[in-house]
Amino acid sequence: MSEETSGEKSFAPTQKRKQDAAKKGDVLRSRDLATAMAALAGAAWLKFAGPWLFGVLAGDLQSGFTFDRAAIDDFAPGHMLIGALAPVLPPVLLLGVLVIAASIGSQLGFGEGRWMMGNLAPKASRINPASGLKRIFGPQGLVELGKGLLKATLLGVIAWVWARKHGDLLPTLSSASLAGKISLGWASLTSLLFALSAGLVLIALIDFPIQWVRRFMRLRMSHQDLRDENKEAEGSPEKKQAIRQRQRQIAKGGLHRAMREAQFVVTNPTHFSVAMAYDPLKASAPIVLAKGRGEKALAMRELAAEMAVPCLEIPALARSVYYTTRENQMIREELYSAVAGVLAFVFALKRGETPGLPTIEVPVALRFDAEGRLET
Repeated sequence: MSEETSGEKSFAPTQKRKQDAAKKGDVLRSRDLATAMAALAGAAWLKFAGPWLFGVLAGDLQSGFTFDRAAIDDFAPGHMLIGALAPVLPPVLLLGVLVIAASIGSQLGFGEGRWMMGNLAPKASRINPASGLKRIFGPQGLVELGKGLLKATLLGVIAWVWARKHGDLLPTLSSASLAGKISLGWASLTSLLFALSAGLVLIALIDFPIQWVRRFMRLRMSHQDLRDENKEAEGSPEKKQAIRQRQRQIAKGGLHRAMREAQFVVTNPTHFSVAMAYDPLKASAPIVLAKGRGEKALAMRELAAEMAVPCLEIPALARSVYYTTRENQMIREELYSAVAGVLAFVFALKRGETPGLPTIEVPVALRFDAEGRLET
């Protein structure tokens, strides 16, 4: 039962899982949004750049029906075709660029701004007949079929409403001039394209939550997935232990000299370590030779054991000296009495005696917690 529970994908995907999926090309995509933006860009171009295109076409027609004897004597169909297409090419290319840019831009915005070249690579599953039949007749195919029918119905209704609204304009075309007929027909065509584009935009807005839910369900995680991700993010216990060991080795490299001169080390018990020594010929008070916390503190403890330096667990004193004294600096005057008691104990040990560790009192004003805050 526990295995089934740990394997059941019932947890929302983490941000890391979403990012990893996006790197593999699994991003939010919507063909409906791309179609809507392309249609909208095309309709806008025809609306505002249509006169430019009509002017170019009119010029082509006029030049095509205008010729002289020289044109007949030197008849060159290829040259005439190139001359006719050259003026039309810029507006048509601009239309193509706008449609492609709108399509690609919408997908980049929909897909977290990621351009996945891997999605353009050929995949055998796309040309595999069995996979194709599975997509068509499977649940995904049925959903797409339903969406297609709804889209066709919506666009059909929009076209029908448009025809009802503009049907009265058809009789007026017979009495209008050629320029009027072209202008009226063009206005009617662009209005139809804008209406259909609005329908496509509505379809894209409906498709967005559908695609979001699909991706969410596709990326759901199990207990095991969460554990694996946490393990990968934090590293295995063996790897973390190796890193800590390496950090201690590095810390030891710079501590040997200080620890050789140290007379004792006070700890808290593993978070902080402070190595001190007292030589009246060098200074009038004990000096902090080295101090550290975390891995450096552990390294100091290990070196103290290797060099037979007394290591005393006195948390309050260790924290007080750590937060009030720098390395190679004398301790504060308020701590003289406390450190003097430790020195007397260490000197007794060196004489071969076995005294008990005396009670060390740290002034209240110099008592700190592990975070360096004064204790109240």
